[in-house]
Amino acid sequence: MTTATPLNVAYFLDRAARFTPDRTAVVCGPMRLTYRALDAMARQVASGLVARGIGAGSRVVLSCPNVPYFPVVYFGILKAGATVVPLNVLLKPQEIAFHLRDSDAAAYFCFEGTPELPMADMGKAAFDEVGTCRHFVVMPRDPKAPPTQFPVDQTLASFMSGHGEAPTAPTRPDDTAVILYTSGTTGLPKGAELTHLNVVLNATSSSDILNLPCRTSMTEPVISLITLPLFHSFGQVCQLVSGVHSGNTLILQPRFEPAAVVDVMVKERVNLWCGVPTMFWALADQLRKGDVDVAAIRVSMRLCVSGGAAMPVELMRAFEEQFGCAILEGYGLSETSPVASFNRRDRERKPGSIGLPLDGVEMRVVDEEGDEVAQGEVGEIVIRGDNVMKGYWRRPEATAEAIDAEGWFRTGDMGRVDEDGFFFIVDRKKELVIRGGYNVYPREVEEVLYEHPGVREAAVIGIPHDELGEEVGAAIALKDGADCTAADVRAFVKERVAAYKYPRHVWLVEELPKGPTGKILKREIKPPAV
Repeated sequence: MTTATPLNVAYFLDRAARFTPDRTAVVCGPMRLTYRALDAMARQVASGLVARGIGAGSRVVLSCPNVPYFPVVYFGILKAGATVVPLNVLLKPQEIAFHLRDSDAAAYFCFEGTPELPMADMGKAAFDEVGTCRHFVVMPRDPKAPPTQFPVDQTLASFMSGHGEAPTAPTRPDDTAVILYTSGTTGLPKGAELTHLNVVLNATSSSDILNLPCRTSMTEPVISLITLPLFHSFGQVCQLVSGVHSGNTLILQPRFEPAAVVDVMVKERVNLWCGVPTMFWALADQLRKGDVDVAAIRVSMRLCVSGGAAMPVELMRAFEEQFGCAILEGYGLSETSPVASFNRRDRERKPGSIGLPLDGVEMRVVDEEGDEVAQGEVGEIVIRGDNVMKGYWRRPEATAEAIDAEGWFRTGDMGRVDEDGFFFIVDRKKELVIRGGYNVYPREVEEVLYEHPGVREAAVIGIPHDELGEEVGAAIALKDGADCTAADVRAFVKERVAAYKYPRHVWLVEELPKGPTGKILKREIKPPAV
């Protein structure tokens, strides 16, 4: 394949609509969309974009939970030849505004939200503040009624009407399909540019690993339950895009609620589910409460997949015994589209391992000089292959720091490889906190802490937590004469960052520990008993 050969991730939807038009593509509560309907709606979104001069080279931001709007708009943006910039639905106006500016977005599609999480209100505030994004489009909570606080001409229905159905634009393999923002441990969020080739190949590999073992026949679709947020690379590529590639029926859950998830598993006869370890823990706990038709789940469920954080071996074994199916663990990052390695169902599985590299992907364990270490020794995992991102959006220096001249991406994760080629993570990125499968980058939270007028010094660290894996903690030294409490500082941050990021535990200290150069030594910070 050459870069001149047309390739678009949305070709997967074109094909599914052509060969299985009447198959149910998306289920969300009482709403069910066939592949024909999903494709037609995505084409209407594409037409609306093209009619407004938005296509190749344009970035379009999408804030949406796991509801049918997400695949409709996601594939519509791709069909127009534009680049999708999905955002975490928990971001606050200050954070949204940064992403709109940094991506130089031409349009912003935002879900209306709920009274508890008024997404469109926050999105509109950010949109108005930025002033350079041309179109703000609201996706109403009730598709049959316009949102209460926005004019009709700002709704998705208005945006889609009157322009027909556009064909899928013939983008090139190295064109950017998606920009996934990921914070660095130093500095502001960076946008990882994933090409159409990156996403197509990663989704195809995911289909081979996840979907084929779940297929009972070539005519019966895989029933894939999506509880992972679609704005995240794991759910987006491994379940949504991969599922459309395979013609799956995708069951969308807007929120992860264990009792509701169990009910859906039984009702829809789900045979594929992906989650992070905290979700497995919550479902296992739900099953222990009784009054659950475990037998029905065991009949239909073929495969579960865990990622986002290391799964405790004992939890894996207990869950497999309860559900009667295998759990496969994999590994990857936003910058690797996301999957780099996976355990396979048709080969030996090693609990605690992140498996073997995908086809077309190379992985090594290296020392600080970049030389490969001996088998079994610990070093940094580096990755090279078709899954590695194009680079960080408009950040050539950050790209050069992450990817060397030979194409090796430095993950920052410490690991080892055994005699069979299986990789194991032994430590995570320095300072990174993983709370319930979500990455929390201390520097980003510290920047907000330093905005508080009473804070002199701040350090954010991870605190072990039985259910979430880690909780976010912050040690604070106040300025002389500052009249504030730890609770005041916590509330200050809570108002300015997404809910999973703010530190639940904040404590005051006279001074933070420092090294000879004055650098704060986080390893010496000891949180109080919590």
